[in-house]
This record gives sequence, structure tokens and C-alpha cells, in this order.
Amino acid sequence: MKPFAQPGAGGTPLGWLVLLLALVVSVAAVWLLSDLPILTAAYAGGLATLMTLLIVLRGKAAGAERVELAPPDWSVTLTAIDQPGALVAITDRANRLVCASASFSSRFGVEKAPPNLALSEEAAAEALLRTAREAWREGRAHAAHLSLGKDDVRWEVEAQRAGRGEDHLVWRFRPESSEDLASDISQLVTGALGRMLGRAGVVAALVTAEGTVRAASPAFAERAAGDPSATLVGREFADFLRLDERERIYFARAGREGEPFQLIHVPLNDIDDEWAANPQDAPSLMLLVEAHVALAEHVSADTAPKVESLIEALPLGLAMTDRDGRFLFANPSFLRAVGRTEKGLPTFPSDLVVREDKGAISDAVRRFGKGGVASGDVAVRLETAPGEPVSLGLASVRGLGEPAVLLSLVDSKEETELKRQIAQASKMQAIGQLAGGVAHDFNNVLTAIIGYCDLMLLRHMPGDSDYDDIQQIRANSNRAASLTRQLLAFSRQQTLRPEVLQLPDVISEVSQLLKRLLGEKIELRVRHDRDLGPVRADPGQLEQVIVNLAVNARDAIAAQGDGTGTLVMSTRKVSLKETRSLGPDMPPGDYTALIVRDTGGGVPAAVMGKIFDPFFTTKELGKGTGLGLSTVYGIIRQSGGYIYAENVGPRDGLGSGAAFTVYLPVHHGAPTAEERRADPDEPARRWSGGGRVLLVEDEDMVRAVAERALVRAGFTVTAQPDGEDGLAEIANGGVFDLVVSDVVMPGMDGPAMARAIRKLKPDLPILFMSGYAEETLRNEISIDNMYFIAKPFSVEQISRKVGEVLGAASA
Repeated sequence: MKPFAQPGAGGTPLGWLVLLLALVVSVAAVWLLSDLPILTAAYAGGLATLMTLLIVLRGKAAGAERVELAPPDWSVTLTAIDQPGALVAITDRANRLVCASASFSSRFGVEKAPPNLALSEEAAAEALLRTAREAWREGRAHAAHLSLGKDDVRWEVEAQRAGRGEDHLVWRFRPESSEDLASDISQLVTGALGRMLGRAGVVAALVTAEGTVRAASPAFAERAAGDPSATLVGREFADFLRLDERERIYFARAGREGEPFQLIHVPLNDIDDEWAANPQDAPSLMLLVEAHVALAEHVSADTAPKVESLIEALPLGLAMTDRDGRFLFANPSFLRAVGRTEKGLPTFPSDLVVREDKGAISDAVRRFGKGGVASGDVAVRLETAPGEPVSLGLASVRGLGEPAVLLSLVDSKEETELKRQIAQASKMQAIGQLAGGVAHDFNNVLTAIIGYCDLMLLRHMPGDSDYDDIQQIRANSNRAASLTRQLLAFSRQQTLRPEVLQLPDVISEVSQLLKRLLGEKIELRVRHDRDLGPVRADPGQLEQVIVNLAVNARDAIAAQGDGTGTLVMSTRKVSLKETRSLGPDMPPGDYTALIVRDTGGGVPAAVMGKIFDPFFTTKELGKGTGLGLSTVYGIIRQSGGYIYAENVGPRDGLGSGAAFTVYLPVHHGAPTAEERRADPDEPARRWSGGGRVLLVEDEDMVRAVAERALVRAGFTVTAQPDGEDGLAEIANGGVFDLVVSDVVMPGMDGPAMARAIRKLKPDLPILFMSGYAEETLRNEISIDNMYFIAKPFSVEQISRKVGEVLGAASA
């Protein structure tokens, strides 16, 4: 800034001339009026002295003003702020960048000045503008957790008024980091907070994810090592503690003669974004509370609010009652665990539990309220969740004047939900094994029925009296076979033909069928996300999943009012980060999701946990078998995916209803050998002549049907009832072109027989017959030149399959 002249007389040469003429006129006037030379001389001398003094004072003021108004030297300021890693900028009243450190310039450039940085996130830009306004108004402002770039770094920003007239803002930018946060917590634990907790009978330590001590309060160091200034960093936290037979915690140095403690584990993963994304790396705050903390002796009036705030922030639910059992206080975690609010907390703890448990909790509170040093727990059922018992901890508390009882309760809703899901998965696994076994045995029966029907039809022509009856038996047998396929799908033991495909293509294939199934009153909407990853699944089975979910949605909508509604099928890309918050049994990874949502009113909460159970249905008798959703569940799980159901409220212009979400893992890599072999464009190889077949089957009726079918097709068949006899045929010099064998047989089963045969005939092809899934069989049996045919099969199917295998082996 340049110095400038003040206005007024004497500020310019013209002003000085006017002032001099005025003085001459005044002296002349005194001479004319008084006619006294002495008086005139004295008057002139006084004016001259006064003018000289005025000139001197004005010169000093002008010099001082020129010094004050000298322009600032920004090079000095730049040298002061230009430190390594310091992101500092200075702006004027017009938000123009006046000066900036080299670190700030390299990070944000010099084209824009705060608070007008070019940011992609609108929230961060608004936060900078708000910080500037507050700094101009209050003198200082601060903002944190700001995203100022494309990376994941979060920033804290501080702005402060400075300079002559406070007409500049000094901006300081600092990146936030978990390491800095951990250091801050360490300083609190080893400093004033740790000492305050020690006076309250609470010892604290900050423990890393690996279980080593990062920081310890003086009270912890004194109890663990006998010296409050001892350095315990890097030592194993568990080495300082011991448990007795009642699982009470003692410091190892004091042994059982010392005070017992209660351990409170406080994970710190929720207070930092980096720790929240990687909870396994987050440290933990370990609080050890004396079993009978004398709060009245140790906690002063100024520290009591701090301790109360600390208790309210703990994830452990804590409440206290007087000796008569009346509640004194309860922290928010306790209120959440019991499903109450602060205003809804009853007078007595017994009012929180079901009627059958009221006596037990009243007796326990009365016993611990006598004032003795004791702690324990009691199993109760809360009124808000009567089906899930919880463990309520009780401890006598001394030092508050009257004896009191401390109640502790962990909010275990997530743990309870996880247990429920694990129990549901175990139940489904057990039922699936039972259903798979029943279906396998039933397939043997159906194979014989269908095979004998085929043989009888060869001897009857259309028009015969028995022809239609045989056809009806065969048709009903095929319906029964479809039922067994549903059981196998539920038990995840059906034969799948997986392909690498895109979900939108599968939905497009069945969209016309869905429109006919839904009718004119139900609107079908289809939405697809971008960049969907391919999945590997059986397209036919996937179509069955879509159709079953659509039919269920149609029936749910039809049960509401006039039967009009909307069904939305959408696909969505699910990233690795999103899967961390999904089902606990779902491993992290990339998934493609299929969401089927309807406006049918939703699934009743009482039956939500049973909808995937086999033979469970809410439909009227004769209108549903209860295998639809169980089959869907089996197909999805066998395909490596997951399915979840939930009720959703009104949104996106749609009413309330149910939403079924199917997650299928994204397939990475080329098609498998089985998929290449199943290529429909590959020409089929045919067997032109007869062959010698060794047939091994323990079921007499299945063996008889298969033997007659193969003999009729021109093959020479040797049939044996078990694996030992089949192996003996080969060992005794029998010559065969193919072995056709059942998988599950008493004594030596099919795979064991096949391995023994391969030692004698390494190149002999083997065709397995089974009612279980081919994929399961191949995972359990590692044999080259192995083929598979699923039961039940017809006479034509077994003959054609044997011919194809012999043709492939001879090629």
C-alpha cells in the first residue's frame, strides 16, 4: 500500500500561501488598530513561534504515518509459513489468495483460493464457505472430516483472522489419520484422563489389535509393575492379568490377595473412518473397574460429570439401583439393550422381565443390595424379547453411603440375530440331508417304474386297451421325478449345468412368460444397473428361481384388495466394500444382485424365519406345496450365492411389500472344461456297433431294467449286484468296453470299485448312475475318463448315454 496525504490547509503549497497571507493581514490589523509597535511585535513573535511548533509536530506525524502505511513484505511471511508439510494459505477480504506455502500450492494449486477451491463434493465446498464466514465473524473457525480430493484422505481445516486491522484470513490444512488419533488417545490415557480414572478406581490401557500395550494409565502401570511411571509399551496385555476359578480378574503382580476387577472392552473402530473400514486393525480401550468402587471417596464434584459422561459413552449397558431395588440411573446402552427409553424406564428391574422371571431378579437384587462384596449374573428373559434369554450381571457397590447394586447388560441383538441365522442354516442343512437321502432312494424306485413302463410300451401300440394306462403311469412317474428334483434342489444335490452368463439376459428370456403369469392387473418393471459382472449358474435353474419368486409375488399381490400392484425386478452391482455390511455368513467379494420387489403387503414377522423351510406355506390347502422358496434357496446356495428376504416400506412411488435379494458371486476367468465339453456347437459322437458292458447295481429292479434296456440296444451285458463282484469280473480276466455302476452301494461302493479297476485297466471308461448331483460327485471323486447319468432315466436315455460314452472313448 502506498502512503497518502491528509486533506486540509497546509497539506499543499497553496495552503501554506493562504496561511501566510492570513498571518500578514492579522499583524497589519493589530498595528492599525493599536498603533503600538511593541504590542504588534509581540503579537507577530507569538504567531511565528506557534507556526514553527505546528510545522515541527506535523512533520513528525507525517513521518509516522508514512511508516505505518508502508506496504507489507510478503516475502518474510512466505519464509515463515513455507515449512515442509505445512499447508498454509493467506486470503484477503475478497477471498483472493495473497500468499501460500509450497505444500499448499502443490496440493491445491494457486488458481483458486479457499474457500473457493474446486472440489467435487458439494458438502466440502459448503463447509469451507461456512468456515470462512464464521472466521470473519468470530475470529477463528474449524472444520473436520472434509473430502478435498479424489483420494480417501480426510482433512481438518482451521481459519483465523490476522494482520493489520484483521483484514486477512490464515488457512491451515491438516490431513487426518488414524495414527494421529491413536496418539491423541494415548496421551489422554497416560495423562490427565488416566489419572482421573485412576482416582475413580478405574485403570485404563490402550491395546493394539495384536494384543500389545500401546499406552497405559499411571494407575495401570502401578498395579501391573509397581511403578506408575513404568513403560509397558510393547508388552502383552494379557500377561499382566490372571483369572480365578470364578473367572474374576486380578493383576498378576498382586495375585488373589489383590482387588478383583471387571474388564470392559471398548473397540475404537467407530471413531475413525479408516478403522471402520478395517476393524481388525483398530485398537481397543481396556477399562478395569474395581468390583467395589468407592465413588464417594474418590470422585470430586468437578470430575463426577466427566465420569458420568464416560459411563454414558460405554458400549456396555450399566444401571444402578438402591438397596430396595429402585433404579437410580441407566446409561443409553442399557436402555437400548432392554428396549426402553429414558422416560420409559420402570421403577424396578423386575418390571423389565417376563412374569416368570420377576421373582428371580427381585431376589437377586435384594441379595446383592445387602452391601457385601459380591458379583454374579442371572439369566432372565426381557419383555421386549421373551424368546431370547440374556445374562444380567449384578455387583454390590460400596462407598455411596447406602449399599447399591450395579446392573450390567450387553446389547446382544446382533449376536442373537447371528445365532438365529446360524441355527436356521444348521436346520436347513439337516433337513437338506434328509431330503436328499429320500430323493435318492425315491429316484431308484422311479427309475424302475419309468423303465418298466418304457418296456411295456414297446409291446403295446396306440389304441390297445392298456396303452393309455401305461402312459398315465409314466406321466405320473415323471411328475414324481420333478418333485424329487425339487427336493434335490433344496438339499443342493441336484445336477446343474452351469454357464457363464449375464443376469439381464436370463430375465429377458423369461420376461414374456412372466407377463403371462402375472396377468394384466400386475405391472412388471425391469431395471438393470451398469457394469454388471458375469455369474456362473445353470440358466434353466436360474429361470426357475425367477419364475418362483414372481409367482409368489403375484399371489401376495392378489391377496391385497383388488389384486392390482407392481412387481419390480432389478439387477445391481455390489462391491467388496458393500458386502461387509450384508449377511454375517456372506464372505466379502464382488457380487451381482437380483432384487425382486412386490407391493403385496410384505411377509408377516411371525413367519419370516420359516419361509425357506420345506413344506411350509401360508397358502390355502391345495394351493401350494411349500417347496417353491425352499427350492429357490437350494438352487441359489448350490450355485454359490445367497438369498435374503425383508419387508420394505413405501419408496420410489411404490407401496409397502416384500423384497427378495439374490446375491451371486461375480465369475472371473475362462469357461471350465465341462462347459467347453457341453458346447452345443460341438458335434455329437455316435457309437456305431455293439459293446461289452459291465453293469454293477445293488437295486435289483434298477439293475433288471438297465440290463434289459442295454441288451435291447445291442450291447452284451454282464450284471453284478455289488462292487466286490464287479471288481472280480475284471480281475478274473473279463474284457469289457465300459463299466456302468451305481455310486452308493453296500460294502465296496462305486468310486472304490472304480479306483481298483483303474489299477488293472487304466483306460477303461466308467459311467456312474446316481440320484445325487454330478458336481458333488466330481468334487468327491477324482477319476479321469468318468461320465455321469442322473436317475431316474428312461430306457432310451440309458441306451443313448452308453452309446455316447463308447463313441467318445473310441474317438
